[in-house]
Amino acid sequence: MANGSGSRGRGGAPRRGGPARAAAKGRPRPTPKPSRRPEPTPPPEPRAFRLGAVPGATPGKWIGVWRERLPHVSLELREIAVASQRDALDEVDVALVRLPVESSDDVHVIELYEELPVVVMVAESHLTAAEELALADLAGEVVIVPADDVLHTEVPDAVPPAFAPPADTAEAIATVAAGVGVVIVPMSLARAHQRRDVDYRVLTDGPRSTVALAWLRERTTEDVETFVGIVRGRTARSSR
Repeated sequence: MANGSGSRGRGGAPRRGGPARAAAKGRPRPTPKPSRRPEPTPPPEPRAFRLGAVPGATPGKWIGVWRERLPHVSLELREIAVASQRDALDEVDVALVRLPVESSDDVHVIELYEELPVVVMVAESHLTAAEELALADLAGEVVIVPADDVLHTEVPDAVPPAFAPPADTAEAIATVAAGVGVVIVPMSLARAHQRRDVDYRVLTDGPRSTVALAWLRERTTEDVETFVGIVRGRTARSSR
C-alpha cells in the first residue's frame, strides 16, 4: 500500500530541506558587526631627568642603561662642585656627591663606593720608584692643596707651598707637572687630569673618598626610583 505522507517522514515530521528551509535560504544574512580594535596606547610624553655629578664621578654606565630603558626621557648631566653640592640638589633630580654632605631629614643619601687616594707627582720624581706610597714617604715633600681639595689629608713633616693654593685640582696637577711638589687626590681625579709628564701612586694610609647618590626626599619621583634601581643593578623587570 502506497505511503501517502508526501514530504513527511516517519512520525509525520517534515523532512529537512523542505519549504521552511528554502524560505530561510532566501533571507539575507545579517551583516556581522566589525570588531572594535583597542585604541592604541599613546606614547609617553617626553620629559627630562637632571643628574648632577661631582668631578671624578663616572656615571657613564648608568646613563647608558637609562637611555636604553627610558628613551623618551632625556637625561641631562650637570657637573656640580663639591663645595656647593648640597645647594645643587635644589636644581637636579639626583646627584653623585662626595661624602660628607650636609645631612638633614630632607636629604636621602645612598653610599655607592670608596675611592683610593693617590699621590700625583712629576714623571721623573724619585717617588715613582715605589709601587705604592705611605704618608711617611712624603716627609720633606711640598704637598700642594688645591682650593677644591676633597681629602683634607694631613701629611706629617710635609713642606707647605710658598705660593697660594691653586684654584682647582687641574691647576694643582699642572703645577706638579712643572716639577713643583705633589698633590693628593682621589684616583678618579688623577685619571681625569692624566698627563704624560705626571704619574701617580696609591697612598695606602691616606683618607678615602666616598661617592654617594643624594636627592631631596620631597623630590622622590618614579624617575628617581628608576635611576636608583639602575645604580643598584636592578633589571628592567625587577621590583623596587
